[in-house]
Amino acid sequence: MIDYRDPRTVIGPKRHISNVQVIYDGGPNDCAVARLDWDGEPGVGIRWNGNAADQPLGSPQSRGHPFWFRVPDDFAEVVLRHAQELAPETELDAAYREMASDTEREQAATEWSQALIGDVANASR
Repeated sequence: MIDYRDPRTVIGPKRHISNVQVIYDGGPNDCAVARLDWDGEPGVGIRWNGNAADQPLGSPQSRGHPFWFRVPDDFAEVVLRHAQELAPETELDAAYREMASDTEREQAATEWSQALIGDVANASR
């Protein structure tokens, strides 16, 4: 039996949402937050994941289908920002952070890209 419904698999309400990108998944007995498109407009969704013993579909749900609740626009930025703060750092995020902190490498990359732009600008056509 599954512990809870993985929010990456929640695609309801189907007639309203698309492009779901889960930002935070707290696992069983916690919530999930996602960026999503609602009726073609960007928005933020939230749901309670549930658990195997109590409510395996989580909430909201209707007729056996798990749904996202669209966070009102006035609250969306705050919810999204906090979800990003709670989300664990991925290996890719850590690598980008480490590379960005290497100031010598960043300077060399900037010089290289500026030289490349100059080469293209001065190329004959």
